[in-house]
Parts: sequence; structure tokens; C-alpha cells
Amino acid sequence: MEQRPLGGTGLTTSVLGFGGSELRAKSLTDQEVSTLLNGLLDSGITLIDTAHCYGDSENKIGTHLSHRRDEYVLVSKTGHKIAGVDDWTPAATRAGVEESLHRLRTDHLDVVLLHGPRPFGDQQASLLDELDALKAEGKVRFTGISNDGDSLAWGLASGRCDVVECSVNIADQRNLREILPAATNSPGVIAKRPIANAAWRDTERPVGSYHEDYWDRLAKLAYEVDLPMDEFALRFTAYAPAVSVSIVGTIKPERFSHNLAIVEKGPLPDDVLAHVAQRWQTADEGWDSLG
Repeated sequence: MEQRPLGGTGLTTSVLGFGGSELRAKSLTDQEVSTLLNGLLDSGITLIDTAHCYGDSENKIGTHLSHRRDEYVLVSKTGHKIAGVDDWTPAATRAGVEESLHRLRTDHLDVVLLHGPRPFGDQQASLLDELDALKAEGKVRFTGISNDGDSLAWGLASGRCDVVECSVNIADQRNLREILPAATNSPGVIAKRPIANAAWRDTERPVGSYHEDYWDRLAKLAYEVDLPMDEFALRFTAYAPAVSVSIVGTIKPERFSHNLAIVEKGPLPDDVLAHVAQRWQTADEGWDSLG
């Protein structure tokens, strides 16, 4: 699988990475988790993304992959949902990292991102200071934020983000077109939601669902492409300018194999990319990233 630099960190990552949020699924047996995670590494995946707040995701990764720790870039997130500690404080930032290290059975995290909040600005700079302290202690190698829109813009303008994670997909392009190009320090970019939560699969508007806005946008964009939608979406994000790695979450090994086959087809043809740009320019109503 294609390997790319993760910005200026010196780390490299596969074009497709694994998003560990769905590992919290209660239906998974230990053997199924082991088969899934080890199979990912065997297939060439070299970035695993998780978070303190993703249920038992970190525990499962630590249990089944700690013996292969040197084979992948490990990304986690911190800043909130720490028992007994106020959210978005230096104490919460540190406690989240310490708990992640324990759960993931490792002595260091390759990348730690502040998991929000919104808005993010100068008042949160102390959280980045705490991450710098953790760097100095050798517990964290590289740091940044997982955020979108104006908060992402602040993080990039600060010059303090080695890596950022943000939404990039066929229905969510503000970060890609307006914000990431303004970065001056070449951060690594982890693209989340690369297939726009597959909103096109719903034949009717999914009222109350977190991806209903994507459904609305796709209806207005009305892309006309001679490709399966999942292939169109994933190839768009995986080969978008500035994107280092696109993370896909699934608990089905066959689905991940399908995604691997898609990205191996390479970038979308130029005429398809021109069509996306034209439709976005026509339909965009000042859409912000959904985050």
C-alpha cells in the first residue's frame, strides 16, 4: 500500500488508516477484534486512530496490538470526559493521555490531538502547553487538534500543530478548499468522514440523524459520476491535496478489504475532479464543516 509522510513529523503512514470509534460495538468477540486489528496491520495499514472517549476502543487496541507496537502510528485524543476533572483544562489533557497510555499498553503515543472543543482559540492555548510538557517527558511525540472550521483555522495559524484531524469529503469541503491551504508549517492531515457517512444510502432524509446535513448537501450537489458512490467518495478524499491519510472505521474485515481495493485505484480522473469543483462552486451556500 502507498505510504506517505505525515506532514513534517518524519512519520509515514498508509494512504488509508483505521478509525477505532466503532470498536466500542458490544457485539464483537475478542477473537473478532483480534482478527480485525491484526488483519489491518497484515494488509499494510500503518495508522490506528482512537480516542479516550471511544468506549473500550483503546483497551481493545492495547490488548490485541501492543505486541506489534512498532508497526503502526498510534493516534489518540484527549481533553474531555475524564472522571473527576473539568473538561478542557490542562489537568484533563494530561489525565486523558495518562489513561490512554495505560489502556493502549504503551509508553508513548505517536500523536495526541485535542478532541475539540468549539470554539477553540487563545483561551485553550494552555492545553497545547500541557501537550508540550508531555512531549518533553517522552510520553507524546507529536501533537495538534482534531477540529474543523474556524477552530481548525486557529490551530493552523498558531503554528503549534504537528498534526490535525478534520472533515474532508465530497459533501464537506470548507477545510479542504479554504482552511488547509493557509497552513504554513505543513502539518500532517488526517481526514475523517471520508465517505460522508455514506449519506447517499438513505432513500429518504434521515431526520434526527447526525448525517442528515450531508444528505441535504448531496441532494443539492447532485453529482453525476459513472462510479459507485463509495468509490467516488473515498478516492476523492484519499487523494485530496494536503491529506496525508484518510481514516475509515468498520468492524467488518471484508468492508476494509473493499476500501483497500478502492484506494489502490488511485486518484479520480481530472474530469471527475473538475465536475466536483464545478458542482461545489454552484451549490455551496457558505457551508461550514460539520465536524
